[in-house]
Amino acid sequence: MSYDLNTLRKDLRQQRRAVSKFQQRQSEQAVLNRIIRLPEFQQAKKIGIYLHAFGEIHTRKIMQYCFAQGKAVYLPMICNMNQRLSWVHISQHQYFSQRFSHHPLGMKEPMSSRGLHVSKLDLLIMPLLACDAHGTRIGMGGGYYDKTLASAPQHPFRLSLAHHFQLISETLPRESWDQPLDALLTPQALLRFPR
Repeated sequence: MSYDLNTLRKDLRQQRRAVSKFQQRQSEQAVLNRIIRLPEFQQAKKIGIYLHAFGEIHTRKIMQYCFAQGKAVYLPMICNMNQRLSWVHISQHQYFSQRFSHHPLGMKEPMSSRGLHVSKLDLLIMPLLACDAHGTRIGMGGGYYDKTLASAPQHPFRLSLAHHFQLISETLPRESWDQPLDALLTPQALLRFPR
């Protein structure tokens, strides 16, 4: 089956926004319970992660766990010059005091002029709209993660978090510039994808 990606994105955005607060709390806890058992997470010292903003799996508890375990947390910031992401280290104090700027696309970003290149991270936790059984990831359409990962001489372990309905049974189209995942974590399952 071939997908109209615009229709797919629209449908999945609506489904994500329709997830109740109660379901989000349950999903966030279930994902935390799974992720802390992942060897890649346990071994990671520098973790790139997103701030949820559009109905994605919430990341607050994962970040709190990282701070408690002494892991360094990095948030994405869009570089306007090259439309790639750089990764800004934030402290627990910065996170809880919500010292973020608002990007025109609607998400919050750390306030900083510079950050790390993605290749310096051990683990990259990404949002998505859809993923198939081969690790093909469909994002919001800006291509920021794909462009950023394509520029990396070495890649961190790429993990996406998703509600189970975002796992698509049909094969999604993969372009040459698309950057596949290493694993997908939902509240119900962990899928690993061979590179």
